[in-house]
Amino acid sequence: MSTSHILLLGLIAGATIFLGLPVGRMHGLGPSTRAALSALATGILLFLLWDVLTGAVDPIESALDARHWGRFSWLAALGLGGFTLGLMSLVYYSEWMKARPDRRASSLVGPGAAAIDEFTRRTWLDTLTPGKQLALLIAIGIGAHNFGEGLAIGQAAAASQISLAVTLIIGFGLHNATEGFGICGPISGEGTQPSWGFLTVLGVIGGLPTFLGTALGQAWSSEAVSVVFFAVAAGSILYVVQELLAVNRRFANPKLVTWLVLAGLALGFATDFVVSAAGV
Repeated sequence: MSTSHILLLGLIAGATIFLGLPVGRMHGLGPSTRAALSALATGILLFLLWDVLTGAVDPIESALDARHWGRFSWLAALGLGGFTLGLMSLVYYSEWMKARPDRRASSLVGPGAAAIDEFTRRTWLDTLTPGKQLALLIAIGIGAHNFGEGLAIGQAAAASQISLAVTLIIGFGLHNATEGFGICGPISGEGTQPSWGFLTVLGVIGGLPTFLGTALGQAWSSEAVSVVFFAVAAGSILYVVQELLAVNRRFANPKLVTWLVLAGLALGFATDFVVSAAGV
């Protein structure tokens, strides 16, 4: 199979994330349905957290088992640093976003002050609802995760393990289809309807890294890079899971939420079985 064919299949594997995104446009959903979608997204992300942590830790444990102390220390430091970066960068970003709407352009009080504030320059991020901001963070975390998956595809192809590469593409393609639901969970939970343009942006952020990772993995193999990206993704996903758990509690429907979290976990593992069948 040629390089162009592998790249095309890597692009398709990433594009399947768009299959789950239209759920974000569903309107007229009742509280129970919104709770179910948010909880399903939480379950899928919990699986992804386990998945990416495994991808980051496995090379570190391999170096430890081989008693390669220098490589173990190096990979462990990269993993810890990447995880801290992925988690804490989103914490600080979230705090920064929360503070922005509260800043006034003028310290004056009265009608004139309101007029000044109306002309304050607002960014695109300022216009997003909390649910859309959280969906954007999920897409970023999933994008980092999918870049690591793309690296696995590309490195398998570079090693002439074409059957493994194709199996990975199929497995990750099925896997990415469920990630679209995970991205849209917070949007459905708050009952807003995003534009098709916004959903397209989320899909590109979450899905395109699969193709980019495939391209890089074919040209250059690096275990350290894989550890860093999986660790960053794990930290990002952990933050998002924390936020979604807080959202789920507000629905005050613990039985439904818990069942759907379990369903999301089961769905994540089910799609992962295809990849496991390849011996990965």
